[in-house]
Amino acid sequence: MPIIPFGTRYVLPPEWEWREHLKHQIQSTLSSWGYAAVQTPALELFDPQHPQSELAFHLTDRDGTLLSLRSEYTAPVGRMLRADLLGHAYPLRVSYAGNVWLRGLESELGRLREFTQVGAELVGVSSPQADAELLELARDALESVGVRFRLEIADRSFLAALLSTSGLGNAELEHLSDIIERKATPELREALESYGLPAELKADLLELPDLYGGIDTLKRARKIARTPEALEALEKLEQTVSFTGRGDFLFDLGMARRISYYTGFTFRAYTPDFGQPLLGGGRYDTGIPGAGFAIGLERVMSALGTPPTLPRVQVLALDFESAKFARAQGYRTELLHGGGVTEARLEAQARGLEFIAHGGKLEGVNP
Repeated sequence: MPIIPFGTRYVLPPEWEWREHLKHQIQSTLSSWGYAAVQTPALELFDPQHPQSELAFHLTDRDGTLLSLRSEYTAPVGRMLRADLLGHAYPLRVSYAGNVWLRGLESELGRLREFTQVGAELVGVSSPQADAELLELARDALESVGVRFRLEIADRSFLAALLSTSGLGNAELEHLSDIIERKATPELREALESYGLPAELKADLLELPDLYGGIDTLKRARKIARTPEALEALEKLEQTVSFTGRGDFLFDLGMARRISYYTGFTFRAYTPDFGQPLLGGGRYDTGIPGAGFAIGLERVMSALGTPPTLPRVQVLALDFESAKFARAQGYRTELLHGGGVTEARLEAQARGLEFIAHGGKLEGVNP
């Protein structure tokens, strides 16, 4: 019989210390860019319009109020900012770190339903330069923990502009977007035939799964950008990349991030031989404009591999004052419970420790 719920797990040493170290590294990077840390309640008021509502855990309060467990950070951070709790002028730079829960998620990482996100939001500004800032911030954050990755970028409004001329309803548009994101060309061809779209539009949409690659991808995309909105989306992507001064991005113009609040620029980070993105984010210019990203800490840990060995205990102390002295010298120190100097030496030798501490001083242990 299970002792913890499905999709949850214990975190044991040395993984816990490694996990906290990685989280601290990312948070320190975000802080160095001027992103101030905030936290939102893990318990939220139930919102049927929330993009993750169907996947979230729901519960009922004592007075009958419907609640949800936090399923992501962008929406609750947005509510906090709309309430003007920070009282600062825009643009605002905020960061966060904490657990989120999704009852419907079945990920490749052990089908986790509780996991940790560390992320950032740049709110109150909408421009290619702001998008470039987030790309560079995401790059710095991932580099701070030593993971290899490639950043893929897109603009959801490019796909929306192409589909806007189809005359299809929301359900059909979502269906096509899902197929295009999965790059399932045979399935896409079959769906386009069933919807009876014009030949030119069908041909354009069939190009989307292949619009993936380096900067030349934008040139190929211009051939099917037949509306001002589609051309504008491509121009914004070119400007964003230009602000970064880099040429190593991958473009995926069939990317149709499934979270519904994204309205334009989107991006994610992948690492070799790992099927899930380490990071995902984008722009949401409804209401107060903003953009942000979230890093999946467990995914980063999985991509990095086995945690490093836990720093071993170096000193065995006989009293609190001696233990305090040893720790002040930078040694990882344990207390001996019971016994004197002789017993401490014997145990330290048996465990391969370097020192014992007694009488406010350190004594080397001969093997």
